[in-house]
Amino acid sequence: MMAASELYTKYARVWIPDVEEVWKSAELTKDYRQGDGVLQLQLEDGKELEYKLDPKTNNLPHLRNPDILVGENDLTALSYLHEPAVLHNLKVRFIDSKLIYTYCGIVLVAINPYETLPIYGTDIIYAYSGQNMGDMDPHIFAVAEEAYKQMARDERNQSIIVSGESGAGKTVSAKYAMRYFATVSGSASEANVEEKVLASNPIMESIGNAKTTRNDNSSRFGKYIEIGFDKKYRIIGANMRTYLLEKSRVVFQADEERNYHIFYQLCASAHLPEFKALKLGKANDFHYTKQGRNPVIDGVDDAKEMSTTRNAFTLLGVNESYQLGLFQILASILHLGNVEVKDRDPDSSIIPPNNGHLSVFCELMGVTYQDMSHWLCHKKLKTATETYIKPIPKLQAINARDALAKHIYAKLFNWIVDHVNKALHSTVKQHSFIGVLDIYGFETFEINSFEQFCINYANEKLQQQFNMHVFKLEQEEYMKEQIPWTLIDFYDNQPCINLIEAKMGILDLLDEECKMPKGSDDSWAQKLYNTHLKTCALFEKPRMSNKAFIIQHFADKVEYQCDGFLEKNKDTVNEEQIHVLKASKFDLLVELFRDEEKATSPTGAAPATGGRTRLSVKPDKNKAGQASKEHKKTVGLQFRNSLQLLMETLNATTPHYVRCIKPNDHKYAFTFDPKRAVQQLRACGVLETIRISAAGFPSRWTYQEFFSRYRVLMKQKDVLTDRKMTCKNVLEKLVQDPDKYQFGKTKIFFRAGQVAYLEKLRADKLRAACIRIQKTIRCWLARKKYLRMKHAATTIQRYVRGYQARCLAKFLRRTRAAIIIQKYQRMYVQRTCYKRKQAAALAMQCILRAYMARQLYKALLREHKAIIIQKMVRGWLARQWFKRSLKAIVYLQCCIRRMRAKRELKKLKIEARSVEHFKKLNIGMENKIMQLQRRIDDQNKENRVLSERLNSLEVSHAAESERQRVELTRLRGAEEDAKNNANKVTSLLEELERLRKDLQNTQKEKKAIEDWARTYQDEMEQMISELKEQNHLLKNEKNDLNRLIQEQSQQWTEKMQRALKEETQQLENDLNEERSRYQNLLTEHLRLEEKYDDLKEEITLAVNVPKPGHRRTDSTHSSNESECTYNSEFAESEEGSRGGEDVPKAILDMSLFLKLQKRVSELEQEKQSLQNELDRREEQFQRARARDDEEHKKARSAELEYESLKRQELESENKKLKHDLNEMRQSLRGSAEAGSAAPGSPAYTVLLDQLNASNEELEVRKEEVLILRSQLVSQKEAMQHKETMTEPLPYIEDVQKLTDAKEISQAYMGLKETSRLLESQLQAQRRSHENEVEVLRGELQSVKEENNRQQQLLAQNLQLPPEARIEASLQHEITRLTNENLDLMEQLEKQDKTVRKLKKQLKVFAKKINDLEGGQMDVSPGQTADEPVHPVNIPRREKDFQGMLEYKKEDELKLVKNLILELKPRGVAVNLIPGLPAYILFMCLRHADYINDDQKVRSLLTSVINSIKKILKKRGDDFETVSFWLSNTCRFLHCLKQYSGDEQFMKHNTTKQNDHCLSNFDLAEYRQVLSDLAIQIYQQLIKCMENILQPMIVSGMLEHETIQGVSGVKPTGLRKRTSSIADEGTYTLDSIIRQLNSFHSIMCQHGTDPELIKQVVKQQFYIIGAVTLNNLLLRKDMCSWSKGMQIRYNVSQLEEWLRDKNLMTCGAKETLEPLIQAAQLLQVKKKTDEDAEAICSMCNSLSTAQIVKVLNLYTPVNAFEERVSVLFIRTIQTRLRDRKESPQLLMDTKLIYPVTFPFNPSSLALETIQIPSSLNVGFLTRV
Repeated sequence: MMAASELYTKYARVWIPDVEEVWKSAELTKDYRQGDGVLQLQLEDGKELEYKLDPKTNNLPHLRNPDILVGENDLTALSYLHEPAVLHNLKVRFIDSKLIYTYCGIVLVAINPYETLPIYGTDIIYAYSGQNMGDMDPHIFAVAEEAYKQMARDERNQSIIVSGESGAGKTVSAKYAMRYFATVSGSASEANVEEKVLASNPIMESIGNAKTTRNDNSSRFGKYIEIGFDKKYRIIGANMRTYLLEKSRVVFQADEERNYHIFYQLCASAHLPEFKALKLGKANDFHYTKQGRNPVIDGVDDAKEMSTTRNAFTLLGVNESYQLGLFQILASILHLGNVEVKDRDPDSSIIPPNNGHLSVFCELMGVTYQDMSHWLCHKKLKTATETYIKPIPKLQAINARDALAKHIYAKLFNWIVDHVNKALHSTVKQHSFIGVLDIYGFETFEINSFEQFCINYANEKLQQQFNMHVFKLEQEEYMKEQIPWTLIDFYDNQPCINLIEAKMGILDLLDEECKMPKGSDDSWAQKLYNTHLKTCALFEKPRMSNKAFIIQHFADKVEYQCDGFLEKNKDTVNEEQIHVLKASKFDLLVELFRDEEKATSPTGAAPATGGRTRLSVKPDKNKAGQASKEHKKTVGLQFRNSLQLLMETLNATTPHYVRCIKPNDHKYAFTFDPKRAVQQLRACGVLETIRISAAGFPSRWTYQEFFSRYRVLMKQKDVLTDRKMTCKNVLEKLVQDPDKYQFGKTKIFFRAGQVAYLEKLRADKLRAACIRIQKTIRCWLARKKYLRMKHAATTIQRYVRGYQARCLAKFLRRTRAAIIIQKYQRMYVQRTCYKRKQAAALAMQCILRAYMARQLYKALLREHKAIIIQKMVRGWLARQWFKRSLKAIVYLQCCIRRMRAKRELKKLKIEARSVEHFKKLNIGMENKIMQLQRRIDDQNKENRVLSERLNSLEVSHAAESERQRVELTRLRGAEEDAKNNANKVTSLLEELERLRKDLQNTQKEKKAIEDWARTYQDEMEQMISELKEQNHLLKNEKNDLNRLIQEQSQQWTEKMQRALKEETQQLENDLNEERSRYQNLLTEHLRLEEKYDDLKEEITLAVNVPKPGHRRTDSTHSSNESECTYNSEFAESEEGSRGGEDVPKAILDMSLFLKLQKRVSELEQEKQSLQNELDRREEQFQRARARDDEEHKKARSAELEYESLKRQELESENKKLKHDLNEMRQSLRGSAEAGSAAPGSPAYTVLLDQLNASNEELEVRKEEVLILRSQLVSQKEAMQHKETMTEPLPYIEDVQKLTDAKEISQAYMGLKETSRLLESQLQAQRRSHENEVEVLRGELQSVKEENNRQQQLLAQNLQLPPEARIEASLQHEITRLTNENLDLMEQLEKQDKTVRKLKKQLKVFAKKINDLEGGQMDVSPGQTADEPVHPVNIPRREKDFQGMLEYKKEDELKLVKNLILELKPRGVAVNLIPGLPAYILFMCLRHADYINDDQKVRSLLTSVINSIKKILKKRGDDFETVSFWLSNTCRFLHCLKQYSGDEQFMKHNTTKQNDHCLSNFDLAEYRQVLSDLAIQIYQQLIKCMENILQPMIVSGMLEHETIQGVSGVKPTGLRKRTSSIADEGTYTLDSIIRQLNSFHSIMCQHGTDPELIKQVVKQQFYIIGAVTLNNLLLRKDMCSWSKGMQIRYNVSQLEEWLRDKNLMTCGAKETLEPLIQAAQLLQVKKKTDEDAEAICSMCNSLSTAQIVKVLNLYTPVNAFEERVSVLFIRTIQTRLRDRKESPQLLMDTKLIYPVTFPFNPSSLALETIQIPSSLNVGFLTRV
């Protein structure tokens, strides 16, 4: 080891011992230094711990493996190989991944899950078939496949050794191994040997298995089954050996245990009628079945198991009587256990008389009651001189009874084993075998007795063999790699084996003690102590016991109790009881004990091949003298001999080991008990294997794997072109100690722990690189984040500021808008208020002003009147005052003026003296004069105005006076009226009082009415409200109902749509299933046909060649047989087949398939009977030959005369038809010239009459021609028969029919039938004429009705105005003309169609008549009857080639040979047009149809079909050949459809192609036959393609690294290194794509239909996806993230290929969807619930089992990946539990999609096809 300080560093994880968990994981919290006595550890739960090292050894705790190595398939792949690593790896795989199988080097460790797992189906078997053992996940099937493969490869027998303690699953593992062999290899015969081998399991389980405290179905015996194979490695038989049956269980069971299952099955079936005589009851009624007190196993129906057991007996050939005999013996054992023995005295015992159970026992066993009751309580003692009978006490009697029961059961067990071996024995010589050993593992209990001693002895022998085998394999590996071999010290248990079996060993001393008269267990124990206690270190004596001893076995120390050893070794039984049983009348019981006397092996071939228990082992034949004493051999000696034989067998085979582990003692599903597991691992040798491997160089890498894994530890300069030298250089630098590794030829060998050290260096390097990458990436991410944040901040600022500015602008706009709104609002309020006040003021002003105006008016009126008065008064007064004033003024003026004048005068006088004074005075005077003048003018004006007013007043006064007078008069009249009205007031007051009273009454009534109305209104309102509420409720209810109806309608619509969609989908699925079932049926039919052909060839080789002249060919040319042969879908004619096989073939169905084997033997018998019949008929034919010649001549002459008459009649009819045709053409030409041919016109009537008559007559002639044709053909065959009478005749039966005397009368009867047919057709023609008359009458009536309608329309139009009348007439005329035009067009189309049909029929019948005429011309009356009649073909005068090829009948074989059997597809595909053979064959078929030769048509089609089948059988593994004939078969099928004459296939034809249609025969049945043939070819193509692709898929899609460097190489275990098949070259994805390109190009070159290519590609991609996914589900090493990336990339390349080929729509991509989803599942996160939800929605194409399987298998390749937690997987399962899907894990790789052949017409004209000379068909003539 390298320095501990390098490994035991901080954070290193180690394993420390623990009491409960055996080993606990801990982590170092401090580096270890050399010399430290304590390790500082921290447990997984966080607890700190100081681990003290052993001061003596100073051994450090075991290091823990890296996490990426945990859960490996192979324990040897672990870097640290030790017990805790093994235990932890098994636990992780079992608990977390639910994987029960693990490799440990060459050993398969199988842990019992106590739960049914879906990993044993047929699909899993086929997935493992042919695979290398290391390539797939560990499985029992992988071990079985390895054994099967090595048997075939190495020509060496194999053994599978299955061991383990009770309840570990040994029997189930062995059963699955045998099922694998039975499924993969099949059987060499039809006897279903593999089913018989499997059927032996329920039988052996019922009689040898029982419920124990550890296992509900524990095998209480060991068995070794040899499965024999022939040279082709198919199962031919089997043989079983048994070891050490636990007989004591028959008479005793511990608590919670049961007896053997068969007893409880019998009791559960006691109610059956056939078991009534056994007088059984419930299991609790019998002593031997109730001691365990638990007779029922949960989940097991004993009655059902009984039915299974009986069916298995029947399958193995044990008839019903023997079965009832077996059950009778078993029932008697139960009754024997209930026999009660009582004490007579202390030394004797007695059975009470008439004991019921003993009576039943004696009755069932056929013995006398007295003898059996006597010898159950007595024994016979023999001395030298006399014999005497001694009674025995009760205890000895009970023991004797139990011994007898055990002895009977052991005999029965051996008898059943012998008969099983006889049923499985094969008469075919066995070439090799595979043995399956199901044997008990090492056992140790609190009390261990003789059984445990024998079991552990056997395990010691097996362990020794195992150790030697492991040691041998290691040595071979070292020598193969040329590694220096150093002896590895391993545990050798030979001393322990010597202690047991050597001379004076334990068994030898035990046998010696048994021979002693007074030997006892105590004396034997003392001998053991004396012999071995001091001489053997493996033998010990317990301290507290003198009746026990201890042996140190390889697994553990075991203490054995000596009590019962001698008795069990002797296995004695009272011989007198045996004699009583031998004297039984029960034949089966006598047979059981007769076997004891004979002591022969059931196989008679090799000793010890029968059932062997510790009771009896049958001796060799040369020891017949000792046969009578055989049963006295000790059990130990028997077991030692059988064990020695077993070891010899195992040593002569290549062993394979399966170690079964029991995970817990409580049978809990997927519960792991570390204590129990470690105990079993130590006991079964797994840890010893680990120790041996770890002692040398356990880790082994190829140079390429080492380079790929540790390339990161190398520098560029270290990498050389030589990988080996590169690895050496690197290792020398990395590991200093050269002893830690060795370089082999192809591998590097490492000591234990070195890989972990390299992994640590690699992880450190990757971690440093990862840190650097992380640093750079994180810097880059931080910078990018900063720049993004900066940019984001700037952007945010910009947007925020813009937002704020927009908010501010918005605020300002809103503020301004608010102010404006306020302004206008306030203005509006003020304006409104103002207007309101203004209106009020105006109203008040208006009222006030009106009032004031009225007052003013009144005041003005009064003032005016007062003014007038005043005016008058004031005028008078004024005048008076004026007059007085004037006088006074004048007087005053005079006085003043006088006085002034005097003064002025004085002044003037004074001033006069001055000139200026005078000037001023003059100026003033002028002014005053002017003023006075103006005043005078004004006064004058006023005077004039006043005078005018005075005048007006006078006039108005006069008028007013007059008005006053008038008013006075009116008032006086009014006064008179008032006086008159005063008298009326009184009457009016009275009337007013009356009216007031009426008003009061009316008001009262009104009030009452109002009260009533109010009440009524309230009631009405209440009622209306109620009605409204009801109406509202009704409306709501109506709306609810409408909504409900709509919802229901919508729901029903959706439901109907969904149902319709589902129904449509279901119908499509049913159609596909039916199509697939039909195609599978065709495949089965083809397989059985091939098998039938093989059997026929074998029979032909085995039987002598028949006599010359007796060979016949299939008489498919007879006219009578042609009907059934022609109508058969499977009609075929085989060259050289037996002539007796004239039975018409019916359509094959499943019953024929299932009974084909039986049919072969029947056909052999039928062949013999038909051969005898042939001989008899030939003799009759020779005797009747002369008579037949004469009768035939007579019949021939009469028939020829009749044919001549008939020909003349047909000629005349033909001329008449031609004449009618000319008339029709002229009529049509005249119609065309006239422009119309309305119904009822003469031309139309003539044409219609002629067409009908012609059609009817042609139908009549057609029937006549068919009858005549069949008779002519019969005559020709008769003539040919006459000429070829001297050769082997193929048509004997037809000749006999024609030469019969009754044939002539039958011909005339046929003519009478023809006459009657003509009469019936005449009647039909008359009825047709009457119908036509009725039609014409109906047309006349319709014309009348149209005339009446026209008259009515005319009358209506006359009533309309001129413009409307013109428009209506125009519209009506247009409508009428349109209808007439449409009618005429329809009639014209019908006439054209009728004419075309009649032309075609005339042409066909004319040609037939010409052919018949030609045939008649050759047989002239003067011609002898013995001359052969050959049909003379009258060639048609055609200018162009008609697309037909003519060949002679004798050239048919040459045609088929050159065009099918010997044709090279490659030359045809490259140089010639695609489908050329199909075109040529169809052109030949057209000519046979053209000449109306049904025999030639049938013969050609049959030969073509059989030849294609033959070439495909011969070269069916060549893809190019199969593709070529698939393409040509489809083209031939399309030609039959295209030229069939059916309208649905003629849509795309040209006129010329329509002329080339088949004219005489309807080949629809042959189209079906060809379609079935195409299906068979397609399926063969798929199988051929699958065989080519299968080896490439796994390597190219999964294993090869398309993206280099993504997947890391993990350490691999031993299985990967010792692959059973050498590497045949690595396939890559490019290999697959190249192969796909090859397939595609070949099919395109062959002209395969594009739709068919799409179907083939879809099937190819399905196979690729299914195989890849299945391998992914079975390979843990492939389930990683990097592998998911590789798969995704590979799938993308395949999709790219589809795009390049324009095939994306063919559905191929969808077939890869499960694989794509599996790859995505490997890559997605698998932690949270969101991840689980995403996975559930994403993986809709994967089943729940597949999803869970992938998650369980997911394995990290590198340290940075994480495993999927168990909780996450549980979450996925919970979410997907409601899915309804198939529980199948793997996809069905054998699935073939049903194929369809869409019609694909060819545009190629047949007349243009040129036939190359390279095809060697020059004998074909172009027609």
